[in-house]
Amino acid sequence: MFRNKFKRVTVFMVLIFLMLGSIVVFSEPGSEKDPLVSLSYLEKRINQLKEYIDEKLSNIDGSNGSPSDFEVVEILAGQSIIGKEGTEIILRGGTGNGPGKAKIIALGKDGLSDLTVGKDLKKDEEVPLNHLLIVPRDDGRGVYALNDSVFLVKGRYEIR
Repeated sequence: MFRNKFKRVTVFMVLIFLMLGSIVVFSEPGSEKDPLVSLSYLEKRINQLKEYIDEKLSNIDGSNGSPSDFEVVEILAGQSIIGKEGTEIILRGGTGNGPGKAKIIALGKDGLSDLTVGKDLKKDEEVPLNHLLIVPRDDGRGVYALNDSVFLVKGRYEIR
């Protein structure tokens, strides 16, 4: 009786091992049931991602301000630089006919953030020389030149 039971258990175990072995042998690597990722697949996907990012970066509109570099912008008296959200502006000076002077353009009670001294410059306040100003919203805020002036601008803007 012990031998008969032992034979049954042995046959049962062999059948289970054969079934599991056939599943492993006949399964297709990389299928939905066996999500194997190879190095070549991973490198291919990384290259596709790099190309996608490079394409998006090259499509960024570089005119009227690059999003990553300061640009020297000279404007005449009476002109304005209107920044988009996040635009950084620094008044550097005049164009040779005296010091540059400008005032803040803002709608409503808020103005431009002066990060150099940590305060908000309101509408019609004078722009201090060499102070980093940030346009907080895309609602027509910027600077108005009282005389010919030179600015450093980082971000998107338009001259009016």
